[in-house]
Amino acid sequence: MAISKQNQRVSARVPTHVHQMLEQAAELTGATLNQFLVQSAFEKAQKVIEHERFIKMTIRSAAAFFDALENPPEPNEKLSNAIKAYKGSFDGTQN
Repeated sequence: MAISKQNQRVSARVPTHVHQMLEQAAELTGATLNQFLVQSAFEKAQKVIEHERFIKMTIRSAAAFFDALENPPEPNEKLSNAIKAYKGSFDGTQN
């Protein structure tokens, strides 16, 4: 039986006691072992990805962050020169 290009196979070898536990859990949820494994792995993957995408801040650091966004400091000389160079790269002038 050929595997569709839209579906990929995942396989794993596990000790007997792990397999038995997975089968029992699948049965208790009314799913096949394969359905249970795919759903469980998918849910865990979502949690891992979600965890990595969020920036965690204390209340104090969040307040400092939002204060800096709302009240940005004046650009220093180095930043001002970089802005001029960047803008100059579009209109053909340099400083």
